[in-house]
Amino acid sequence: MTGWHASDHLVTRYADGGLPEADAWSLEKHLESCGGCALRVSRAVRATAAGPALAGIREAVLADVRGTVPAGAAPAAPPAHGPVPARSVARPAGLPVRARPWPRRWPSARPGAVRVLWALGPAVRGAWLPAVLLVAVGAVALAHGGGLANARPWLLALAPVVPVAGVALSYGPHADPMHEITAATPSAGLRLVLTRTAAVLAVSLPLLTLAGALLPSTGAPNAAAWLLPGLALTLASLALAGYVGLRAATAVTGGGWLCAVLGPVLAAPGGLTGELSERLSACLDGAPAQGGWAAAAVLCAALLAARRPAFHFLEKS
Repeated sequence: MTGWHASDHLVTRYADGGLPEADAWSLEKHLESCGGCALRVSRAVRATAAGPALAGIREAVLADVRGTVPAGAAPAAPPAHGPVPARSVARPAGLPVRARPWPRRWPSARPGAVRVLWALGPAVRGAWLPAVLLVAVGAVALAHGGGLANARPWLLALAPVVPVAGVALSYGPHADPMHEITAATPSAGLRLVLTRTAAVLAVSLPLLTLAGALLPSTGAPNAAAWLLPGLALTLASLALAGYVGLRAATAVTGGGWLCAVLGPVLAAPGGLTGELSERLSACLDGAPAQGGWAAAAVLCAALLAARRPAFHFLEKS
């Protein structure tokens, strides 16, 4: 927002409540870092019919901070039971009451770090993270302790779906108890979805790739062959979410991948592992296959950027 400032017309429409919701969010986000525009908006709002009410609220808040009773305010009634607090004693208007010490300022993280941790919230807790660990550790344990010599194809078949499921489980009212409040903030929308998606990818991609590298296999693609398909499927889920919602989109993309990979394998008369290795080699091995997944990822990213406004209303109901 550097170099951009709200016009007088924009400030007036915001103060009168006539600004569209998306434009109001954009202006509120700008006011977080622009004191001049914030002062202009404050003056414009105080000049409306809501000005007297806001002035009364401001006076009450400042009086509470200073430990005084606002002028003209009635003293608080004492409680029916228990000791009477010092601030409940009737005093002349404006007379300072018993001084209250300022709250102790504990060392805190930087505001940017706090916002990032708040945004990541549901993406770093819940059931999906133990599920990723279970898939990775379980595959390694079955391969080396259970005698499953060709475990890598099965891990590669499931790996692209794991980040897709993680994204679905990290955003929405089912994942975040404060989702309604979060979705109403200026930082919500695509930015918040991408932040939580990045957290999901940062955990699942290296963990599943390392597990795949530890698995013995003959004829299967290498352990990193699923990374581009996993990224493309995740971006496809986000792009489709702008039309049908996040959970429906992840069900379509994740289910489509599993049907395309496992469907022909389950219907084949031969050995499942051998058929799966051949199927994965056709989908993942070689420059043409990886180039196709890269192109799909770029296309989905472009579509996601075009559908950005739709994410202001994603999973709000």
